[in-house]
Amino acid sequence: MNQTVNISVQNTRHDADHLAHGFAALLADAHQLAASISHGAHGRRRSGAGEEFWQYRAAVDTDAIRDIDWRRSARSDDHFVRQHEWQNTQSVHLWVDRGASMLFRSEDSLPMKAQRAAVLGLSIAILLAKAGEKIGLTDLADPPRQGIAQIDMMAAALAQTHPDQEFCAPARKAMKQGQKAVFISDFLGDWDQVFDSLTYAANQNVDGYLVQVLDPVEQGFPFKGRTVLFSMNGAHKFETLRAQSLRDEYRKKLAERKAALQQLAQKTGWRYCCHQTDAAATVPLMWLYQALGRQF
Repeated sequence: MNQTVNISVQNTRHDADHLAHGFAALLADAHQLAASISHGAHGRRRSGAGEEFWQYRAAVDTDAIRDIDWRRSARSDDHFVRQHEWQNTQSVHLWVDRGASMLFRSEDSLPMKAQRAAVLGLSIAILLAKAGEKIGLTDLADPPRQGIAQIDMMAAALAQTHPDQEFCAPARKAMKQGQKAVFISDFLGDWDQVFDSLTYAANQNVDGYLVQVLDPVEQGFPFKGRTVLFSMNGAHKFETLRAQSLRDEYRKKLAERKAALQQLAQKTGWRYCCHQTDAAATVPLMWLYQALGRQF
């Protein structure tokens, strides 16, 4: 059985150009995906300084007279205080891998990893922006900003890919202690570069969230017989006559990479999840949304 897994440089550039010209579609997909997630899951609701009403509570002796809501209290024998929702704007930095490896998909019916990662990243940015948080990209000099207008700028950047770079490491950016950073990638590049970039962020005492995006073929390595594998940018070629004999070793290496990411997350107090592109995008988005929400 002969198999050739060959994504030519020309095809890679075509897919990259398609993503770039699909700016409007990317934005629409992200808004649609974000709309499928309940806004109640964000978890920012607690009493404190803010403008939005949260709840009434019974007044206590330490409450000032000016804090009593007399209209509500008039309907009862007790006094009540009107509480507002706690609001403390947070800054969330986002990095989405747009290297050549992310342009892979094993079937036309599946999204490219880059497309799924971009939609996922932009969707969480939309949800955070609607919640009043500041959002931005680590590979842009501009700091995180509030507002839906920021989403258009981020979408334009995420629609651009880097097909000449086979693997990209997370972009390094100065961040403040207590801020948050989301990294979305296949994380299949040189481990030393990946590790150095992630620990650079961790050493700034930011809260980190890692989402590893993989194609089903990358997870299972289903090849048999003679198989020719090409790197996404066409720089490397590998041929084997018995692909099935490499399956166990490949899966072992992939498991080691996942374990390394999980170990890094455990040591730094970060969180990690792995997403396969044939699964619903709502699953990692909900995980990320809830994980970020518990920290605000």
